[in-house]
Amino acid sequence: MILSGLDPSGGAGIQADIQTVTALGCHPLPVVTCLTVQDTRNVYDAAAVDAGLIHKQLECLAADAPIHAIKTGALGNAAVVEVLAAFATRYPNIPLITDPVIKAAGGGDLADDALIEAMKHRLFSLAEMITPNGIELAMLGETDDPAEAARRLMAAGCQSVLATGGHGDGPQIINTLFSTSGEPTTWQIDRMGGEYHGTGCTLAAAIAAGRAAGLSARAAISQAQNFVNRAISHALEVGHGQPVPDRGITWER
Repeated sequence: MILSGLDPSGGAGIQADIQTVTALGCHPLPVVTCLTVQDTRNVYDAAAVDAGLIHKQLECLAADAPIHAIKTGALGNAAVVEVLAAFATRYPNIPLITDPVIKAAGGGDLADDALIEAMKHRLFSLAEMITPNGIELAMLGETDDPAEAARRLMAAGCQSVLATGGHGDGPQIINTLFSTSGEPTTWQIDRMGGEYHGTGCTLAAAIAAGRAAGLSARAAISQAQNFVNRAISHALEVGHGQPVPDRGITWER
């Protein structure tokens, strides 16, 4: 099950999630949480979908189809978080992978203070993993030290924090999994340069697909990174902004 925003450029959001989980052999159950005014350069405006309608969609789907993982992206507003949290509380054995989308790569806002607080206090403690980029991690943990920010979030209830390094510098992207159950684990992949539209969505969706397929969290992260790396290597020049990862490529595990 996917709860995320609609990106009319087709580069990020729920379209990226649908393409990713489909490529990895899963069937998506997509629930749109917000509509955005967006292109490959930035986000300019957004409006949340009515939380009551989303509640009805979740109940309808849960009564009809088995759910093996839940992935969230941009959630629109605090009311949507409340609906999602109430739903997820009833299904504690379903892995919940939360991409805490706050800002677009171009700098546009996708979450106000009320939404951020709702995620921190209602959603994160229910998630198996949250996947903030460096900017989001610093905002959520209120420090520029990634390890300390992750520690603060785990102290507040997060089970694990995958600090993603795609927005950093250096020849390699370093992703670090901080967990309450052990020492941090790091993965490194070569950086291809530049910014790409929708990589965070793709990574989190791929992790959720791996968990839905029965992979361990660490195996799901490894598979997801390989998928993102391959999609970036075949990126598409859709518009005048950031290239879009080609998530429709043939994938072999």
